[in-house]
Amino acid sequence: MTSEIRKQGTAALALAALGVVYGDIGTSPLYTIKEVFAGSGGVALEAANVIGVVSTIFWLLMFVVTLKYVTLILRADNRGEGGIMALVALASSAAGRTPRRKAVLLLVGVFGAALFYGDSVITPAISVLGAMEGLDVAMPSLSTYVVPLSVAILVGLFMMQRHGTAAVGKLFGPIVVVWFIVIGIAGAVQIAHHPAILIALNPIHAIGFLHGRGWQVFAAIGAIVLAITGAEALYADLGHFGRRPIQLAWLGLVLPSLALNYFGQGALLIADPAALENPFYRLFPEALLLPALALATVATVIASQAVISGTYSMTKQAIQLGFLPRMRVVYTSAQEIGQIYMPVINWILLIAVAAATLGFGSSTALASAYGIAVTMTMFITTLLTFFVVLHGWRYPLWIALGATGALLAVDGLLVASCLLKFVDGGWFPLILGLAVFLTMATWKRGRDLLLEHMRNDDPQLRPFMERLLKSSAPRIRRTGVFFVANPGTVPQALLHNLKHNLVIHDRIVILTVMFHEMPWMPYEQRIEVETIAKNVWRVTVNYGFKNTPDVPQALELCRQQHGLDINLFATSYFLSRETLVPTTGGGMAHWREQLFAAMSRNAGSVVEFFRIPVNSVIELGTRVQI
Repeated sequence: MTSEIRKQGTAALALAALGVVYGDIGTSPLYTIKEVFAGSGGVALEAANVIGVVSTIFWLLMFVVTLKYVTLILRADNRGEGGIMALVALASSAAGRTPRRKAVLLLVGVFGAALFYGDSVITPAISVLGAMEGLDVAMPSLSTYVVPLSVAILVGLFMMQRHGTAAVGKLFGPIVVVWFIVIGIAGAVQIAHHPAILIALNPIHAIGFLHGRGWQVFAAIGAIVLAITGAEALYADLGHFGRRPIQLAWLGLVLPSLALNYFGQGALLIADPAALENPFYRLFPEALLLPALALATVATVIASQAVISGTYSMTKQAIQLGFLPRMRVVYTSAQEIGQIYMPVINWILLIAVAAATLGFGSSTALASAYGIAVTMTMFITTLLTFFVVLHGWRYPLWIALGATGALLAVDGLLVASCLLKFVDGGWFPLILGLAVFLTMATWKRGRDLLLEHMRNDDPQLRPFMERLLKSSAPRIRRTGVFFVANPGTVPQALLHNLKHNLVIHDRIVILTVMFHEMPWMPYEQRIEVETIAKNVWRVTVNYGFKNTPDVPQALELCRQQHGLDINLFATSYFLSRETLVPTTGGGMAHWREQLFAAMSRNAGSVVEFFRIPVNSVIELGTRVQI
């Protein structure tokens, strides 16, 4: 019975994973083959080339997705969690024996995470445009409405985000199952008519095609790589579904359906070169074009939804690891804590996606921009995995190199091929990624400088409190919780409260919230309590980068785990709001100090971020030079 229940749970998770994990890579057949022959690939439409391209796509799916992600990368989990932020935390903690190596790995991983934002702009635009271009085939008279309709669909998608995806999410899996079955059958029909295409299963044809292209192989691969965009989602959603459901969904449905569709498009092009106009939609008989268009549109909306949700999760993790300022996080589901909505990110993404859709105007133009950010992220993921295999799993160097060396070589070839598209639009996601990386690095460095300033200038906590408690300052019978980033120094809010109100709270809690490079912090390790003086405690609250911070809940744990009974109804929370003053000759360039100060001014509320009762908060301002 237990085995049966486990199987049912795995099957249900595999079904759910189809709608979230495989939406992006599952909609790649909409435009990949077309771009290889009619777009930036520069490949002549000949039977031998068609066989070579289909063979290359199939074996790229087998090597990059099946071997790299499904077999190897999914094993590099950080306490069950995946994604590049989880991997960089795992790699830096495993290999960071020296501060310099740890810092380098951290920056490399953050750069990979920043590139994800470039991908999250291109994916919704190219997916929806690719689906709506079916109008050119089904109803040519409406072809001028492709771009406006695409923008309208995208605007509607982003407008719905604030309502959450809990209800819609239940439909994602079954709809995507239908999508994969339909595209698989459509491809199989063409294969049945022209079975000679099956010789593309022989990797010799892929090798011969790539070798015969000479230096033009980079242009061809730059287009073929579109077939594997979205592979990173397999690892990013590991924590939501688990390794086995993701593997089951890939091997049981996604890979066979994609292979059948690509082979079917190849068979169609050999038989009817005129189908190059849109080989995906030409797979369907005329009577089924509109239903296929409707299904493709829904599938691309689902793919876009998965990327948008992933961007929210990535941003939240970056905030809690100290790489971005606090932003408002709205929890859209009472049951699923991972379902969140971030208004600022949502509207920035909408503006960027709409601009990309209008600016590029077609999936062909966007295909030139697509790939650089994706392949660079793949390369960084493989590089970080090398350090996990070597230092985290403690395998010998030759095994670590053997496991990742060939993968790095392929990833490097993919990156080099996509870089050829830089001038034709590849600059767009790369510039976006670099801008996000610069923002993240500036915030991280600025916070480090701020903490250094506090350590150097603020009084040491223990001797200060001992002197204070001997003073004659009047007491008030409440608990004062004072937030401080550096637990060894006196909170600025405490100093200013003494200066202006001239009173001491009867019970004082010096509270520090720490986020660690692990996804989840167990409850038994959540709270640390240290007595500083009579009725004065230093409390450190520890969270992983996927935990949701909740200070009142943490103070309740103090009673349960450490006997520190805090009456939350007689507690005041004191926060210090720093006004940053950029100075010349500091630890950063002046323009970066200005950027950090601007981000700090516009950072989200500490009160909302830590779920503190609004009517119990006192904020005191202080000016800090950086």
